[in-house]
Amino acid sequence: MKQVHVQVAEVRLDRGADTAALGGAVTLALCGTWEHEPPCPVAAHHTSVTESEDGRLHVRVVFACEPEAEGHVRDVINEALGHGSLVTPEGELVRWRLTGYGAGDLRDDEDALADRLREA
Repeated sequence: MKQVHVQVAEVRLDRGADTAALGGAVTLALCGTWEHEPPCPVAAHHTSVTESEDGRLHVRVVFACEPEAEGHVRDVINEALGHGSLVTPEGELVRWRLTGYGAGDLRDDEDALADRLREA
């Protein structure tokens, strides 16, 4: 049975760059493409990005996978964000610097998301 996990990261994005590139990097790494029919081949996931007052970006990836795949999925996410760049489908090069990462905790407001990911 799939379990839901959270991986968090902190990044510094180039000024003016689109934060969607961070989620795109995760999706590309986990799925091999930005657009595909469900389910996700490695782990169903949802990526969100928030900005702190000092300009740091906090990336939050909620994902569902079989228990034995958890470590692999975390590694794929960390590697994708650690790469530090992505060429968007529009051809724009977006760069960032990964400054930290680790396991996170599922928030109470993510219960419905967790259920959807588990069932995907």
